[in-house]
Amino acid sequence: MGATLIVFGLSRLAGDPRYLYLGSSYVTKETWDAWGREFGLDKPLVVQYGIWLSKAVRGEFGKSLGTGYPAIDMIRRAAPATLQLASAAWIVSIVTGVLVGVVAAVKRGSLLDLAGRSFAFFGQALAPFWLGLMLILLFSVRLGWLPTSQRGGLDHYILPAITLGWLPAAGMARLVRSSMLEVLDSEYIKFARAKGVGEWLVVWKHALKNALIPPLTFGAMTLAGFLTGTVVTETVFAWPGLGRLTVTAINNNDFSLMTAAVLIFTVIYVVVVFLIDIAYAYIDPRIRYG
Repeated sequence: MGATLIVFGLSRLAGDPRYLYLGSSYVTKETWDAWGREFGLDKPLVVQYGIWLSKAVRGEFGKSLGTGYPAIDMIRRAAPATLQLASAAWIVSIVTGVLVGVVAAVKRGSLLDLAGRSFAFFGQALAPFWLGLMLILLFSVRLGWLPTSQRGGLDHYILPAITLGWLPAAGMARLVRSSMLEVLDSEYIKFARAKGVGEWLVVWKHALKNALIPPLTFGAMTLAGFLTGTVVTETVFAWPGLGRLTVTAINNNDFSLMTAAVLIFTVIYVVVVFLIDIAYAYIDPRIRYG
């Protein structure tokens, strides 16, 4: 409810939407009043909010000012592109971050640990837009191995997925390493090793499972961020996804499309956070019993 109030309030900050809908040209009083009756803009703000909310619940957000198409249809068309890119980038970030973090923790103090910590440090320091441009310059312009932009085959996903997943991978590696170091020093891990349990099982089954709570939160929030639009990456690679669509709507003052996108992003974020809380109980029985 709070999110809907904020979204509706932002759409009314510029005043009566009729000033935007009807343009800057002079309109007759009859046209002005007709638009007010059709869209409920002649009613108090509280009533307008109720009308807007009732339509939003049914997925009716009006038509885009830029294209004239229903806003929800434009979001449906852009969603698959963002979903596919987000999935690819999330896999890159999770696999890379977990592997680097586990190896760095197990080989604490070694060159592998130093390499892992360096990856986490420099990975979080690199700006995504700079990384994307450098990857394009090297692998597309200089070497000609990969396409520079647009959505297409599997080769089109490599550069944007790495660009999008690099920063979260560095953060995941740092979190996994810290969590693993804490778990590896615990008594039950020492006991498992004393019983003769293989190092592979100790690390990847017992230790990693109990070190997953902080990385799980970070990974889920990363996925939520990917799904709710990846503005920088989609802009650099001209990717036709939700992030680019939302930025275009904001730049064009397209209130119907903007409010639809923001509200859907909010719903996705809330759902992901709810699923995280449920997943905690299955990963750590102590939370479920508590």
